Amino acid sequence: MKKSIIAAVAVFAAAGLAACSQNAQNESAEAANAIAADTEATANAGISDVDAATDNALGAAETAIDNAGSAVSNGADAAADATGAALKDAGNAIAD
Repeated sequence: MKKSIIAAVAVFAAAGLAACSQNAQNESAEAANAIAADTEATANAGISDVDAATDNALGAAETAIDNAGSAVSNGADAAADATGAALKDAGNAIAD
């Protein structure tokens, strides 16, 4: 009788431990999945931030290059105009 009671308690204890073990495994797996999802979301947000910063930097560089090109062109036009006016003045001085 004692042996059967002890055997029954041992069976229930083993079943309880097995159930706890499976439950713990499930909870660990769920926690790992949540951590992986959070890590992926954080990485994706970081990638989006880097992409936006890169786009902004390239846009600013493009604008600066366009402005520099316009300044050079305007300077060249002004130099050509000044040279043309000087030649005209020289020609008028020779003619007088």
